[in-house]
Amino acid sequence: MQVIEEINAVVNRIVWGKYTLIMLLGVGIFFTVKLKFFPFVHFGTWWKNTAMSFWKARGSSTNEKISPFRAMATALAGSIGTGNIVGVANAIALGGAGAIFWMWTAAFFGMSTVFAENVLGMKYRIKRNGKYVGGPMYYIERGMKCKWLAVIFAVFCTLAAFGMGNMTQANSVSGALMNFGISSKWSGIVLAILVGVIICGGIDRISGLTEKLVPFMAVIYTIAVLIVIGVNFREIPNVFAGILEQAFDLKAAAGGFMGYGMSRAIKYGISRGVFSNEAGLGSSPIVHSAADSDEPYKQGMWGIFQVFIDTIVMCTLMALCILTTNADKTGLDGIELSTYSFESVLGIVGNVFISLSIVMFAFATLVSWSYYGERSFEYLTNGKYIKVYRVVYALIVYVGCVTEISLVWEISDTFNGLMAIPNMIALILLSKEVNYRELSDNLLSKR
Repeated sequence: MQVIEEINAVVNRIVWGKYTLIMLLGVGIFFTVKLKFFPFVHFGTWWKNTAMSFWKARGSSTNEKISPFRAMATALAGSIGTGNIVGVANAIALGGAGAIFWMWTAAFFGMSTVFAENVLGMKYRIKRNGKYVGGPMYYIERGMKCKWLAVIFAVFCTLAAFGMGNMTQANSVSGALMNFGISSKWSGIVLAILVGVIICGGIDRISGLTEKLVPFMAVIYTIAVLIVIGVNFREIPNVFAGILEQAFDLKAAAGGFMGYGMSRAIKYGISRGVFSNEAGLGSSPIVHSAADSDEPYKQGMWGIFQVFIDTIVMCTLMALCILTTNADKTGLDGIELSTYSFESVLGIVGNVFISLSIVMFAFATLVSWSYYGERSFEYLTNGKYIKVYRVVYALIVYVGCVTEISLVWEISDTFNGLMAIPNMIALILLSKEVNYRELSDNLLSKR
């Protein structure tokens, strides 16, 4: 076991090292420039085609496709999770308030990355057993003509689904429910049954749940966070000043080097930002490819909306909650840091709210990631043994609830990062397929 830990630690340092982070940010900058800063210059266009068209876009799903809104809700359910609560707290604890600036930076450029992923996913999707399926494994194989790299992505995605998408989320739910006196055994049994029933209904049932659960989670979470921030609203100007100051902190650490604070802010801001919104990992296009839309660029806009809500809105609210309550000065980390910020204003209600939020967020991630893993597994097995996959996925939910899985967290984080490498290679090599002229002809001219 120790050998596995040591090997994973080495691989993880490489996967989430500075070169990968530079590549993730670089790909986002590349597509932002290539698309002439579309997410910023044409904010009104993509906002109108997403947020302002919720009711029109919702619709119903079929065995072949799901509505654009349902696709976005399922993708958002997969990204909104413990990363928004624990990831933000972790970024602040390790990288200081300045990490939030770099989290914003990763998200701003990540919007273009996810846009490109979704466009490629729609362009290269295929029909399998009467259903539309797509994602990096398909645009790598069909666009790059590189089957072996597509297989590598699918393997990493399947393993990440069982780890980061399943066991770690189930463990978070179990830990949160223990605060209400519910044993991990019973949490595991009930959660495994619920997940099993939902995922056996396929994307129709999964998206049907997420289109209701995601908006509900977002509204309740936003109201609670705004209450905490509102009580401490006088601190907001100082918080933003502190974020900008620490983001470019060039002071040397004791015995260290110039820019130590800034380097940590960049490292943890970008890495936790990507962990939260998944821009560049390749998970988002897997579900967006099933959308009931024949316009790749329009579906790409839902990806922009997804990242915007996940990081620019939800993560920022959590950051303000922590920083306006001075929770970052307590020396706490992770869930304890987030919980303290709520308890400082809401008392025991804050603790209950955090626990329930983790249950809902992690549950949404559980069912969404089951679909990512299923599509990757289906690709690897040529559409066979899907029922076996679903049963195994549900059983592993129970294992995640009753097992101490610190090593699983670490290994899953590595597989998450490994997904990004073949996906980013494909994004660059297929970048000609995502261009401003087509975007302009298909959407901007129709405004």
